[in-house]
Amino acid sequence: MHPPFQAALLCKGCRELKKCTLTKTVYSALEAQRKASEKISESRSGILSTEGKIARLNEILVPLVKQGQSIHQIYLNNKDELMCSEKTLYNYIDGCLFDIRNIDLPRKVKYRPRYKEPELKIDRGCRVGRNYHDYEVYMEKHPDTAVVQMDSVIGSKGGKVLLTIYFVNVSLMLGFLREANTSKSVIDIYDDLYQHLGGQDFRKLFPVILTDNGSEFSNPKCIENGPDGKGFQRTRIYYCNPSAPYQKAEIEVGHEFIRRIVPKGKSFDELSQANIELMMDHINSYRRKKLNRRSPYEAF
Repeated sequence: MHPPFQAALLCKGCRELKKCTLTKTVYSALEAQRKASEKISESRSGILSTEGKIARLNEILVPLVKQGQSIHQIYLNNKDELMCSEKTLYNYIDGCLFDIRNIDLPRKVKYRPRYKEPELKIDRGCRVGRNYHDYEVYMEKHPDTAVVQMDSVIGSKGGKVLLTIYFVNVSLMLGFLREANTSKSVIDIYDDLYQHLGGQDFRKLFPVILTDNGSEFSNPKCIENGPDGKGFQRTRIYYCNPSAPYQKAEIEVGHEFIRRIVPKGKSFDELSQANIELMMDHINSYRRKKLNRRSPYEAF
């Protein structure tokens, strides 16, 4: 029997090819490629690791994940010790090689959106000239303007409420504890910030505020113009479309950090403003990939 390539050369022009009883092997490029691809795929399948390495990674990851840290944060702080890529860690978790599962990761499991009961507004015309389309038009004309997003985080029904303020460009979030979810409590916080910062710094930090349609934000004139009521505009308020939280997605993601510490449904009543500031210190010290691995404090 000739080698395949040699047989192809010798037999190609032979007149006795159809009558010849010798065994022949004909080379097929497609078949050869298929077998080569199968061999490569087989060599890359499975886990390229040892039991000892998996056990070592497990000892590092499990305690930190149970403390509420994300895989990205763990990787940034321990990559010299882990000695593998972040993607590899996720693959190993998906493969159930560790004592943690996807359900243990803070953002791997998604929850259904919360239901909000209808609320009465102070000014039913508050959205006139301040809707999301107006916001888009203003930002198109002033693209370099920094945007601040505002929202409320509810504890138990009827209890204390958190006002959150999120500086989008640096992912910095502030939190203010309020006794009740009222419009006056929101206005008081902005008046206090204006007094402590001064007019120039306040206008620099809060040029545009984007929020939702909650009744606590339905008195925009008092937030925009301040307590003197002289018509001097210190900021601009705009509203997202109804049932469109994705239009202020950054602050919604920021709330996920709060819910790791204070789960949904848990009351804020036993907390003080000092407790909230400590929580925000931890959140704003958490390094982010989108900030080039800096924390919001460092970016700010």
